[in-house]
Amino acid sequence: MKQIVMISALGLALALFAAGSSVAEECYADYKAKQDNPLRLHYGVIQLQGPCKKAPAKSEVSARLAPQGWTLLNIMSVFGPEGLQQRKADAGSYYLRF
Repeated sequence: MKQIVMISALGLALALFAAGSSVAEECYADYKAKQDNPLRLHYGVIQLQGPCKKAPAKSEVSARLAPQGWTLLNIMSVFGPEGLQQRKADAGSYYLRF
C-alpha cells in the first residue's frame, strides 16, 4: 500500500513539474535600446531564457545586447506568446533578433 501511495505521489509531482516547465518556456520582453556615436535607437522583442519577470529580464537582455554594442534603456513589458503578433511590426528587424 505504501508503494502505491509513493508511486502516485511521485507521478503527481512529475506531472506538476512538467506542467510548470512548459508554461515557463515561452516568455518574451519588449525593450528599447541605444548605441552612441552616432546615436541610434531601436525597439525590439526578445525571447527570455530566465524568469518571466521584468527585473531578471533587464539583466538578461542587457547581457545579450551588449556584445553587439547596444545599451538597454528599458524593459517595456514581459509577456507570453499571445503578445508576439501585435509587437512584430513595431519591432521590425529587431523582432526576435537577439
